[in-house]
Amino acid sequence: MKILAIETSTMLGGVAVADSSGLIAEVRLNVKSTHSERLMTEIDHVMTRSGLQVSDIDVFTVSIGPGSFTGLRIGVSTVKGFSFATGKPIVTVPTLEALAWNFPFSRYPVCTMLDARKKEVYAALFRWVDEGFDRLIGETSTKMELLLEEMKGEQCKVERGLFEKIIFAGEGALLYRKEIVAALGEGAIFAPPDRMVPSPSVIASIGFRKAMREEFSEPMSLVPLYIRRSEAEIKWNG
Repeated sequence: MKILAIETSTMLGGVAVADSSGLIAEVRLNVKSTHSERLMTEIDHVMTRSGLQVSDIDVFTVSIGPGSFTGLRIGVSTVKGFSFATGKPIVTVPTLEALAWNFPFSRYPVCTMLDARKKEVYAALFRWVDEGFDRLIGETSTKMELLLEEMKGEQCKVERGLFEKIIFAGEGALLYRKEIVAALGEGAIFAPPDRMVPSPSVIASIGFRKAMREEFSEPMSLVPLYIRRSEAEIKWNG
């Protein structure tokens, strides 16, 4: 089974191609322009270098969000187009979960967060159990101080010593580093730069496992996981 993975939820997006033996190719780019100007070019580049056609792909997978509203729309629209054209299925991967998978088998919980603007973050807290991550705090859009308070609460018990340390990853962790350190001190571990962003190859890996379990999404009804309304929706609906 061959899978094409697309990640457009952050500025550092990318494309990956993988099969049952592992990663075939991956490209990552920090786009100053929108993903719409580069994505199809990069997909064509990866497919050509891999010696594949789009018709060779068995499953399309995409980072579903949360993240950049525009980037998510572009990624989801692209895989829907491929699915309609080829008749092949789609698998979606939550962005914050994919970011946590940069740290498989971690002894510490992993808090992943992206900048949600308006002094908020998209965030979730994960704990490795058996062969995957469980959510201690599900995907949410919240103020940083509220997230830190929840992490100290009964469910997570950060201050009570249940968890010695927590790994923080994502652009939100960099943006609010001072606040995190002030709240948790040495209990906060910050990911290295190469693990601060979702990886297309990780999207492909998770997507492959979900495809094997036949966890497919319906293309017609597929929409990004925004968590909150966009500015355009707020202005339109009031």
